[in-house]
Amino acid sequence: MSGHEVRIERDVAAAPQEVWRVLTDLDHAAETLSGVSAVEVLTEGPYAVGTRWRETRKMFGKEATEEMQVTAVEAPARTTVEADSAGVRYVTDFALTPTADGTRLAMTFSARQPNPSTVQRLTWAVFGRLGIKATSKVMARDLEDIARRAEGAG
Repeated sequence: MSGHEVRIERDVAAAPQEVWRVLTDLDHAAETLSGVSAVEVLTEGPYAVGTRWRETRKMFGKEATEEMQVTAVEAPARTTVEADSAGVRYVTDFALTPTADGTRLAMTFSARQPNPSTVQRLTWAVFGRLGIKATSKVMARDLEDIARRAEGAG
């Protein structure tokens, strides 16, 4: 198996319920997240396990659309979103922990390729650090955008 995992966190000056509201508001995700240009919700009803959407984001100078699905929800403390693309499994976990001043929002992202070829393993090894750096930057921007909206500045 090849892949990588990145975890970052950020303190937000808002209650966990408000951070949760922003985090799970798919109808306004493209307005909240500066790196996302479009979101198309594919399921009806509230945010829950099984909720699916298509998210279009610009990465490495190109726009890409991926289908995402919620696989775990423990409102307002944790949610997990997963996607599969080109043989790679992407898992993003958000954890919200109350603090004295609001919420600590942690985001863990992993990309795993279960049966990589020799060329794919080499690609992960060569470009892994670059991928981790780019992923960390995108994640930090997403958390900043979520915090800004939850704190009322967005």
